[in-house]
Amino acid sequence: MTPPVLPHGPRKLKVATVSLAGCFGCHMSFLDIDERLFDLLEHIEFDRSPLTDIKHIGHCDLGLIEGGLCNAENVQVLREFRAHCKTLVAVGACAITGGLPAQRNHLDLGVMLTEVYRRRPGLSAGSTIPNDPELPLPLNQVHPIHEVVHVDYFLPGCPPPAEAFWAFLTDLMAGRTPHLGHGLIHYD
Repeated sequence: MTPPVLPHGPRKLKVATVSLAGCFGCHMSFLDIDERLFDLLEHIEFDRSPLTDIKHIGHCDLGLIEGGLCNAENVQVLREFRAHCKTLVAVGACAITGGLPAQRNHLDLGVMLTEVYRRRPGLSAGSTIPNDPELPLPLNQVHPIHEVVHVDYFLPGCPPPAEAFWAFLTDLMAGRTPHLGHGLIHYD
């Protein structure tokens, strides 16, 4: 795949991030770039991201998504995110394969909810499965994001190490196709 066309000159690369069904470990690993974040901020500007607390996404050059899809809200956020990002990167095992949340895929969702909310020892009499319109509708299975939208790049790991983020972003900013050599890709 050819790298995205990035802005030249004084305009910074607009980057957005989002976390769906996951543990937020990929964002934490991204922050492990440490003081190099200051160098990165010379070339990028964050849009929607938990790192900025911006809740709505504008048009962006690059979107980094961690986490898979476990409910209808995740799907809605993903589709909106894809529509606003020129280049989309699935970050980490949950975004790429469903990760640990997908371990529930071999279970029947209805049976699982009944066991947790109605039959578990210690529940008060009459306990019910939460059914509030404010709660997102759970999907029967957890899905990786590429099953719903087109993904341009995959940054594997659980989480990907800070060095992988650094190498990936610096390659993109230099107009190169990102290449993560041996030692930067982890599947553990």
